[in-house]
Amino acid sequence: MKELIKKWLATEGYTVEDVGADNSVAEDDYVYFAQQAVKAVTSSGDRVILFCRNGFGMVIAANRFAGVRCGLAFGEEAVKKGRTDDDINALSVPSDYVDEPSARRMIKTFLTEEASREDKYRRRIMKLDNLI
Repeated sequence: MKELIKKWLATEGYTVEDVGADNSVAEDDYVYFAQQAVKAVTSSGDRVILFCRNGFGMVIAANRFAGVRCGLAFGEEAVKKGRTDDDINALSVPSDYVDEPSARRMIKTFLTEEASREDKYRRRIMKLDNLI
């Protein structure tokens, strides 16, 4: 699914930086790929899309890094709320459980929705960013 989404994003005018994996290898370690991908978030402010079979491993790994707020892509409205209310900057797509059209819709929402400017949401994000 990652390769299909990469091609689609390019046709939508997005710049895509792929940090791997290039093929399916049983010994691949998703923790490494999550680490490589979230470095972009913490250094540039870009948004990151992670692909995982069930999505949870990438969510767990990504959220270990300061400044990363990763959500699980399980529905369009949930992704929208994740962006507006929680300012998620990383999205984990559970590719075993969502089809490509659904993934496209959720990713488009993730990339186009802006975070709310309401004080309560900004206050919560600040508290999250200060957790130790």
